[in-house]
Amino acid sequence: MQGNNLFFTLASCIFFMFLVAWIAYQKTKGTVDDKDGYFLAGRGLTGVYIAGSMLLTNLSAEQLIGLNGSAYGFNLSAMAWEVTAGFATIIMALVFLPKYLAGAFTTLPSFLEDRFDDGVRRLTVVLFMVGYGLITIPSILYSGSVAVLRLFDIETLFNLPYSQALVLTVLMIGSIGALFAVFGGLKAVVVSDTINGIGLLIIGILVPTLGLIALGDGSFLSGLTTIATTETHKLNAVGSSADPVPFGTIFTGMILANLFYWGTNQYVIQRTLGAASLAEGQKGVLLSGYFKLLVPFMMMIPGIIAFHLYASAGDQLPTIDLAYPQLVKDVLPVYLSGFFLAVLLGAVFSSFNSLLNSAATLFCLDVYQPLMKREVGDGELIKVAKIASVIIALFSFIVAPLLQFAPDGLWQIIRIFTGFYNIPVIAVVLIGIFTKNVPSIAPKIAIIFHVIAYALLKFVWDIELNFIHIYAVLFVIEISIMLGIGYFWPSDKPWKFTPKAKVSLKPWRYAWAVSASLFTGIVLIYLIFSPVGLVGGFSEAFWPLVALVIFLNSIFCVWSLKRFDSTY
Repeated sequence: MQGNNLFFTLASCIFFMFLVAWIAYQKTKGTVDDKDGYFLAGRGLTGVYIAGSMLLTNLSAEQLIGLNGSAYGFNLSAMAWEVTAGFATIIMALVFLPKYLAGAFTTLPSFLEDRFDDGVRRLTVVLFMVGYGLITIPSILYSGSVAVLRLFDIETLFNLPYSQALVLTVLMIGSIGALFAVFGGLKAVVVSDTINGIGLLIIGILVPTLGLIALGDGSFLSGLTTIATTETHKLNAVGSSADPVPFGTIFTGMILANLFYWGTNQYVIQRTLGAASLAEGQKGVLLSGYFKLLVPFMMMIPGIIAFHLYASAGDQLPTIDLAYPQLVKDVLPVYLSGFFLAVLLGAVFSSFNSLLNSAATLFCLDVYQPLMKREVGDGELIKVAKIASVIIALFSFIVAPLLQFAPDGLWQIIRIFTGFYNIPVIAVVLIGIFTKNVPSIAPKIAIIFHVIAYALLKFVWDIELNFIHIYAVLFVIEISIMLGIGYFWPSDKPWKFTPKAKVSLKPWRYAWAVSASLFTGIVLIYLIFSPVGLVGGFSEAFWPLVALVIFLNSIFCVWSLKRFDSTY
């Protein structure tokens, strides 16, 4: 990038980022002086802020880089991680969230302590902290750094080899991003997330639009026709056993992984725990589910466009993770580069900030406070949270550059290693919610069993089974272990949930109807990107199936509204 262009890009990027920071500061002045204010935004978040923050927390550079890379190298099968997440948001909104808000829980481990005991809480905190520190936070920094490196040629600019340039970029991005989480608390993260979310949607629409125009030699329709009629196997979301996400895994481990992420993962659900009411929480969670339906178009179609522009022409990229950065570099006008960089960094900062804030919350409320065995003031907790955030950030700076050595691309390596903690957590939470007699020893045994068994199945024994199917197998075994212990050695005293809600628990009138329509959207997207739809040309069954799905959805929506009115 030339000197003048680079200066303009950096100046405009700084302007946009400063604008977001200023708005976040104005919205959070005086709201982070106590525990609820710092960790839960004062329990006053509305649906729009919850959805905006969940969207940006979830959608970061790892999706922009990883999903587009998967589409470039394979097909659309990896969209299952995103699209089917809509189903998990439905379960979160209708099942998990009412229970969390009724108990006024600050963290997921605090719920597990209430249900089981302090030992289960400590085990889950360890799982979260290790997973965040070794995989999730470093992957956010790494993916954002790769994008910045490719777009702005940091190696040439500073005359550094790739590895050193990557470390430099990780340090710059991580240091700036940590400021929001350390000094602003959850509300600053949520407000900045929502603003950056608008920018991400703009960029998410703009890049594939410009890419199709480039593919069509100036014609958007021509480019669209090219990807819809040429090499249509790339549009197939129904993955085979050779693809990153075989279709069958959607109905086994995929559901469980998404339930963990959207229903129990602390750094995602923390903004829902700060909802102003159950209705506002349900609005935010379900709206974020609708945004997930846009992911194939925003974060995978660009990878297909890159395939047609580069791979089909024999110009293979060094690694599939460079597909999106290369496309952006080639099609985005210079005058928009600063805005894009601000949005990209905003997305990186969002996930990074949320993870730091949640990790600090877990440490303070579920490790530090119990260890002190005394009353800990809000000021002390906030001070410890800031120190913990800095230490976790520094550790992630060390780990992030090591991800460049992942052979199967960033997306796969993240999903494989999160298997160490996602399945035991969702299994324990489900047992905790739906049973009363399972004793605290059961989840402890299940968690320890999972970590050992998953390591053996995935990294020691050479078994021909996709790691997502391994998720499901271990989940069934762990549920069986806990139920078996509960049956033969039940608790002396059955657990009884004690409601202590701090917000209104009246549900949203349209929650069930909106949930049904969201599920319908998931089905329709899979029909479009399948052999029934675009792959090989639309079949005769496509439109009748579409009509049937929409008809069934309409009937359910009418029924659910009548049911709500008769109940409330």
